[in-house]
Amino acid sequence: MKKKVIGVALGALLFAPSVSAHAQQMGKVFRIGFLDNSTASGMAVLVGAFRQELSKLGWIEGKNITIEYRFAEQQNKRLPGLAAELVRLNVDVIVTGGPTPTRSAMEATGTIPIVMAVNANPVGLGFVASLARPEGNVTGLSSLTPELNSKRLEVLKDAVPKLSRIGILRQAGISQSQLKEIMPAALALKLKLEDIEAQLDAKGLESAFKTAKQKQVGAMMTTATRPIFAERKRIVELADEYRLPGIYHQKEFVDDGGLMSYGVNYADLYRRAAGYVDKILKGAKPADLPVQQATKFEFVINLKAAKQIGLTIPNRVLERANQVIK
Repeated sequence: MKKKVIGVALGALLFAPSVSAHAQQMGKVFRIGFLDNSTASGMAVLVGAFRQELSKLGWIEGKNITIEYRFAEQQNKRLPGLAAELVRLNVDVIVTGGPTPTRSAMEATGTIPIVMAVNANPVGLGFVASLARPEGNVTGLSSLTPELNSKRLEVLKDAVPKLSRIGILRQAGISQSQLKEIMPAALALKLKLEDIEAQLDAKGLESAFKTAKQKQVGAMMTTATRPIFAERKRIVELADEYRLPGIYHQKEFVDDGGLMSYGVNYADLYRRAAGYVDKILKGAKPADLPVQQATKFEFVINLKAAKQIGLTIPNRVLERANQVIK
């Protein structure tokens, strides 16, 4: 009997460290890094979707996670330093919005998992080996930007009678890749594209719309980037002021008074990014998590905005919309 008691006691002692370690792991507060090249206010809607989904999955800020936010405030040159800060903080995972933050995070670490909340061409940009087998420390979501930009041209051509010239608004200093990608579609639609480069501040955006008018563009389209998204309110206001029909890459532009949007449901992408974070914090490796493509798309038209600029949108276009705001 004594031998049995001693055996049980030893077993309990041997088991105690593993129970303690498990309890410590369960009680750990994980640290999530969030790296973006726009602004906190401009990203509030998408960050909200991400946080809400984390909460649904059981991750509560201040309880079992903390989130370290790093926004470059439209200054891409700050991204490498911000990424390095997150690495020094030894975060458990880094969430990125767009290719430039992803590149900066990859250059800062080859070991900390990186989740792309949105990325147009992760394979082409060298972020992952393939969608099915990422291989490295990066995984996440692809937004199909090239295909959607071409589709936006088609929609704009159908919505604006006799349209022949479109201004493509992009951030100054950023690659013209999206402009080049849609050139074949523009030629097929017999549309001339005007490159409208802008500093993303009040003065720079005003100047860009003046340039667009001088170039006699009949409508405007924005490139699909996070910094452009962050400045959507001012862009929409200027489009109305200069009476220029505009099509945008996210519904939030229309929510803020824009004419039309056609594209991915970005809030859905950020919610799905939270799912990747959940799996990684529970032990999954990025290399084992295939990159998923966008699955939710939406075409939204704002008839109030159309009326303000004197535009009548054909019924055949209205019938294709997922939502028409009257």
